[in-house]
Amino acid sequence: MAQQPAGTSGTLGSKNRTIITISSFTAQGKIQELKTELNIGLTEGLTVNEIKEVLVHTYAYCGFPRSITGLQTFMQVIEERKAKGIRDNIGKQASPVAGNGSKYDRGKKILSDLTGTPPPAKLSGYSAFAPAIDTFLKEHLFADIFERDVLTYAQRELVTISVISAIGNADPMLRSHLNISLRAGWTAAQLEEFIAVITPTIDSEKAAAAKAVLMGL
Repeated sequence: MAQQPAGTSGTLGSKNRTIITISSFTAQGKIQELKTELNIGLTEGLTVNEIKEVLVHTYAYCGFPRSITGLQTFMQVIEERKAKGIRDNIGKQASPVAGNGSKYDRGKKILSDLTGTPPPAKLSGYSAFAPAIDTFLKEHLFADIFERDVLTYAQRELVTISVISAIGNADPMLRSHLNISLRAGWTAAQLEEFIAVITPTIDSEKAAAAKAVLMGL
């Protein structure tokens, strides 16, 4: 599968650092800052389809309004760059998904692979309280979205922890996805770099909270 958890080493790299800032500003609806980072992302080598995929992924964690606004902002950036004679790399599109079994079962397996824990024998907690959200989570987020191969699992987790940090007050979910990020291939040092990159994009309280969650892993 094209998006198996990717091993990484060294620093995050300029393209992945821009994924963080794009995701953060999208989640917060900071349009002017987002336009700047979208331009930087394209200059650093992110393809148009990679950035579109980042912006689409954000909706699962900050909602359609912010995600669609991000996409509309990106459309403006592309047109402005075209007017200047800049032709950006479109990049590959997502491959057709040829998974076996139901979307629910595929999503359940992907989630299990990401967390490193076997699926529970029966639903509990919020999943048992509202089974519909468990179905949406497995079928849509971890099947429909994570099965797409434009971004790696590691990059998708980078988008996820960026959005969660930017919206704030979701420490348990941030903790969970920071642990998933480690399993997806990021190192502890790279997650510390993540904190350094996202800190200037969010307020000091959210930055301190994100750092505290990482230090508590």
